[in-house]
Amino acid sequence: MIRCVFVLDLFNGSAVHALRGEREKYRPIQETSKIVVTCDPLAILDLLRPKEVYVADLDRIMGTGDNLDLIGEIAREAETMADVGISSTGELDLLPPSVKPVLGTETGSFDLLEEASSRRDAVVSIDLFGGAVLARDPALRVPPLDLIRRLNPLPLKEIILLSLDRVGTSAGLDEIFLWKAARLSAHPLLLGGGVKDGSDLDRLEDLGIAGALVATAVHNGKIPLEALR
Repeated sequence: MIRCVFVLDLFNGSAVHALRGEREKYRPIQETSKIVVTCDPLAILDLLRPKEVYVADLDRIMGTGDNLDLIGEIAREAETMADVGISSTGELDLLPPSVKPVLGTETGSFDLLEEASSRRDAVVSIDLFGGAVLARDPALRVPPLDLIRRLNPLPLKEIILLSLDRVGTSAGLDEIFLWKAARLSAHPLLLGGGVKDGSDLDRLEDLGIAGALVATAVHNGKIPLEALR
């Protein structure tokens, strides 16, 4: 089984259910989950015991606050990577050394990706919507396969292909794109968004994808907890 990284989307200290990147519509996770009855992130970790966690600090990404202390606590429970909306190298120090910073194209720049990856074990998130890269920096606003090629020389830990419009939808896989991406990339690739069940995980492995970010399929019981552990 490929790597399964459990996703915690944090909003105002609570775990929420992410859907299609429409952040204003996110609801507390227990309203949709079949396996948890709380939105307390630490209680959820205690119950599910995942090996790896991807955290998105939605407050900080949206500029309305942060969950940085909570991320530090999460990192004591599981291997953690976190997207806190980093837009400058100085912000790398917001995260403790044990947490891998996730540098999203939505908030970062190509210069940031170059400099940050030389300083820390960084992960790049290619943030996608409708198959196009979401980015403020024109240097990142290129077709995703071209961007993967441009990132090949950088000393990145891995790359996340985060399809925001597929998050929370269980929409399945864009197999042709993923097959091409896996053959172009010099880095391990993780898919975020759209994974619906264990058969999708098997298919990702066949396509050459190293792992998947999973939340909805775990909460609705389509991916067993063993896969996270």
